[in-house]
Amino acid sequence: MKHRGIICGILAAVCYGTNPLGALPLYAEGVNTSSVLFFRFSIATMMLGIVLIANRKSFAVTRAELKTIASLGGLMAASSLTYYQSFHYMDAGIASTLLFIYPILVAIIMATLFKERLSKQTILCIIVTLCGIALLYSNDDGSTLSLMGVMLVFASAISYAIYIVGINKTSLRNVATLKISFYVLTFGSLLFLSRLLVTHDFQVPSTDEWRLWINILCLAVFPTVLSLVCTTKAIQYIGATPTAILGALEPVTAVVIGVSVFGEVITSRIAIGLLLIIISVTFVISDGNITLHL
Repeated sequence: MKHRGIICGILAAVCYGTNPLGALPLYAEGVNTSSVLFFRFSIATMMLGIVLIANRKSFAVTRAELKTIASLGGLMAASSLTYYQSFHYMDAGIASTLLFIYPILVAIIMATLFKERLSKQTILCIIVTLCGIALLYSNDDGSTLSLMGVMLVFASAISYAIYIVGINKTSLRNVATLKISFYVLTFGSLLFLSRLLVTHDFQVPSTDEWRLWINILCLAVFPTVLSLVCTTKAIQYIGATPTAILGALEPVTAVVIGVSVFGEVITSRIAIGLLLIIISVTFVISDGNITLHL
């Protein structure tokens, strides 16, 4: 069982790291961010619905749970939107690594709002993470990352951190993960659809553009459904903390894809910054019990 859990954890992290692989080609063909995310969320919702039906799981939730899930759907939509928009302003590998600071933000929120004590290890890791971000922000030639890109990634990380706290500190912690994810993605799909209808900017690739539809399908399958299912299985086999530690492979995967597929450049300064962030966040996770992602 342990080996299965490790394999599932690795697959979950690697699958989630493929977000840029599906999104960037769509951007290159002019498909806007909201349209990409609408298709990602809606197709993934249908797939999860099929999984729930196939496993004869109940879709029932209380009215109070539905209200909470709707709020969480808004947070997840905001997190995904700002994360995907950041790809327009910075390399996807760097954006994915900056997003990985969400466990530290969870620790800070829990300490601030719920009076949980920050360990010395967590405080040290926060300092190391800030050093890593500083290395990423400024290059050797004096150039800096896009401030807008950095702000978008931080907005995404904060939204997702609040999402995690919301699940852990409400009655939803006792609701099945797949059911929560199904409804969260459903509300997210509706929010993106509403946004597109209001802005009159709904972009649907033609049926002749089969490559774009393959990218859309890959976004729904790999970083959404497969990542979620594998994460759930990994937690069942080896627990939440080891699964979260394996999540360090998410930004590593995104960096490898960015460099090998999209020609992104990683300098020694950036490499050190990425490594500091990944190591420090891994230590924070190992010191606590940070749970899963979408």
